[in-house]
Amino acid sequence: MPRIPAPPLPKSLQRKPKRPGENDVREHNPVAEAGITVVDWIDERTSMSGGLRWTLYRKVPRGINWFYTLGSATLFAFLSQAVTGVFLAMYYTPDASGGAYRSIRYITDEAFLGQFVRAMHKWGASVMVILIFLHMGRVFFFGAYKYPRELTWIIGVTLLILTLVMGFTGYLLPFDQRSYWATIVGVNINGTGPFIGPYLSDFLRAGPEFGATTLSRFYAIHMLLVPGAIIVLIGAHLYLVTKLGITAPPWLKVDEKEPELEKAEV
Repeated sequence: MPRIPAPPLPKSLQRKPKRPGENDVREHNPVAEAGITVVDWIDERTSMSGGLRWTLYRKVPRGINWFYTLGSATLFAFLSQAVTGVFLAMYYTPDASGGAYRSIRYITDEAFLGQFVRAMHKWGASVMVILIFLHMGRVFFFGAYKYPRELTWIIGVTLLILTLVMGFTGYLLPFDQRSYWATIVGVNINGTGPFIGPYLSDFLRAGPEFGATTLSRFYAIHMLLVPGAIIVLIGAHLYLVTKLGITAPPWLKVDEKEPELEKAEV
C-alpha cells in the first residue's frame, strides 16, 4: 500500500512572508526568539516535527461524528486510571495480614483527597470498561475491522481482554471480605476452562491454594504487567490507526465526482 505523503504545515504554523519594502531590521523580542530557538534546537536533534505532523494533520473521511471519539475517550480513561493509580500506590501496602485493608482505610479516611482519588480510580475502572465495549461495538457495526485493518482489530480485542484482567486483579487489592470471596469465585471459574484453566488458576493464586502470596501476585499483575502491556499495545494501535486511517460511516455514499477524503485537523 503506498504511503500517504505528509501534509504541509497549517497556515497558523507557517512563517509569515515579509511585507513589500520591509527590511531585515525588526523589533527585538527576546521572549519570542528564545521560544523559537528552543523549539528549533529540540527539533533539529529529535526531528519530532515530522512525526507530529504525520500524526496530527491527516486526512479523514467525511461524515465522522461523535461515535468516533469513543477510542479517544477510552484512552483518556486509561490515563486517568494510570495517574490515580500512581497516587494510590504511594500509600498502599500489599500485606495480606491486615496491612492492605488498613492502608485502604488510611487512604479513604485520613490521606489528603484520598477518598476523591480512590473514587476516581474505582469508578473510572467501570467507565473505562463501558467505553472500550462501546468503542469495540462501534468498530464492529461500522465494519472498521475489515481489510486492511484486521491487525488493528486484533490489537483492540487484546486491549479489551487486558482491561478486564486489570479490573479483575484490582478488585482484590482492598482485601476486604467482599473482594476476597469474589476473587475466590472468579479464580475458581477460571479453573473450569479447558486445557489451560487449572494452570491459569494456579498462576493467579501463586500456588494450589489462596494464600498471602496471592495478593502480591495480583498487585504485581495489576500495577506492572498489565499496564505495561496496555501501553505498548496502545502505541501500536495508534500507529496503525494513523497509518491506515479510519473508515467512513457505512451510510455515507461516495460521490465519484468529488474525492472521498478531505483534510481535517485531528
